[in-house]
Amino acid sequence: MTQQEKILYHQIHPLKLLTDISAEVVSLYLFWQRKLLAGLLVMFIPPMLASALIIRLVDLEAYKQSAFGRYIRTYMTSPVVVVRILGTVVTHIGAWYRKPALIPLGLMLVLLGWLRGLLWPK
Repeated sequence: MTQQEKILYHQIHPLKLLTDISAEVVSLYLFWQRKLLAGLLVMFIPPMLASALIIRLVDLEAYKQSAFGRYIRTYMTSPVVVVRILGTVVTHIGAWYRKPALIPLGLMLVLLGWLRGLLWPK
């Protein structure tokens, strides 16, 4: 498996998903509390560590061959990743400025990125 494939398929590993979701929740809380440095550290460090460990140590071939693997191979394009990142930025801006409406809006953008293929199949 190439490095590029590992980078793609590690995104659907359960540990990566759990780490990303947990980091999002905790960092949003820290942003809401105006703890910028702590929020940024939680937002970036655990997901980056999980990614590095999974890419380096986990055999991702089963994920590549799965239905979810086929789905992200088709639909997880660079623009979709940008939409997911934009969603995360919107949630954190909402938390920092204590604008609760921005948090679900950002989460909807993240979900839109993940569900693009179900909503608008090729």
